[in-house]
Amino acid sequence: MKARPTSTEQGGRNGSRFLKTLIRDKWLYLMLFPGVFYFLLFKYGPMYGLIIAFQNFQPVLGVSGSEFVGFRHFTRLFTEPMFWTLFRNTLILAVYNIVFFFPAPILLALLLNEVRMKFFKNTVQMLIYIPHFISWPVVVGLCYVLFTINGGIVNEIIIGLGGNELNVLMNESAFRPMIVAQQIWKEVGWGTIIFLAALAGVNVELYESARMDGASRWRQMYHITLPAIRSTIIILFILRLGSFMDSGFEQIFLMVNALNRNVGEVFDTYVYSVGLIGGQFSYSTAVGLFKSIIGLLLVVAANRLAKLWDEEGVY
Repeated sequence: MKARPTSTEQGGRNGSRFLKTLIRDKWLYLMLFPGVFYFLLFKYGPMYGLIIAFQNFQPVLGVSGSEFVGFRHFTRLFTEPMFWTLFRNTLILAVYNIVFFFPAPILLALLLNEVRMKFFKNTVQMLIYIPHFISWPVVVGLCYVLFTINGGIVNEIIIGLGGNELNVLMNESAFRPMIVAQQIWKEVGWGTIIFLAALAGVNVELYESARMDGASRWRQMYHITLPAIRSTIIILFILRLGSFMDSGFEQIFLMVNALNRNVGEVFDTYVYSVGLIGGQFSYSTAVGLFKSIIGLLLVVAANRLAKLWDEEGVY
C-alpha cells in the first residue's frame, strides 16, 4: 500500500508547482505587480493609522507615544448632538444615490446598446463621457451660474416668461435632488463603460433566435440583455455598498451654505471641519472608521445574499 505524502512533502510539491507557474507566467505576474503595489501602499498601508482612533493622538508624540483611550472617541461620536443629523443626512443621500444614480448607467447602457447607427452611438458616448473629466468646482460653478438669483440664466428665463424667480441654491428641499442630479450628469456616462463592455459579450445568436420567435426589442432586452449582465450589476452593486456612507466631500462642501446646512452637513464635511480645521485627528479618524465599518457590514451582507440567490459575489 502506497504511503500518503506528509504535510511537509505536500507543501514542498505545492511550492515547486507555484514556482514553476511563476516562472512560466512571469510577464503576467509582472503586469500584476503595479496594481498590487498600489493597493498595498495606498489602501492597506494607511490602515495602520486607524489605531489613532483609539488614542489621544498627539503629532509630536506619534502613534507609539500617544495615550490609549479605548472607545472614548466613539462614545463621544454617538452622544454628540449633531450625530443623528449627520447620520440622517448621510443616509438619505446614500439611499438617493442607490435608488437614482446607480440604475442610471445601466439604463443608459441598455439604450445605447439598442442604437444601430455606429456614428450616432459613438458621438453620444463621447458627449456623455466628457462631464466625467470636469472637476467638481467647475460643476458647482456652472450650477451657480445657472440657478443664482443674481442674474442666473434659469431665473432670467423664468422672469422673462412672467414667473417668479426660484432660490434653488438656498432651498433645503432642493439641495438633495440637486446633489443627485449633479452626480448623474457628471458620472452617468462614465459608468456605462463597464455595462457596455458586458453587453458586448452577449451572444448575438440569442437575439436572432428571439427575433425568429417574434420577440420585440423590449422582450429581447428583458429576457436576454438584462440576464446577460445581471452578474455584473450585482457585483457593482455590492462594491457600491462599500462606499455607501461616502457622500462625496468636495461636491457637498462646495454646495453647502448657511441656509441649507441643516440638510447638507454630512460625515465627510464634519470630519473636515473637526479633524483638519479643529485638529482633532483621533476623533475624526473614529468617525471615518465608523463609516468604513458600516460599508464593510453592508458588503458582507449583500455578498451573502447574492450567494443565497445563486449569484456570483465579490468573494
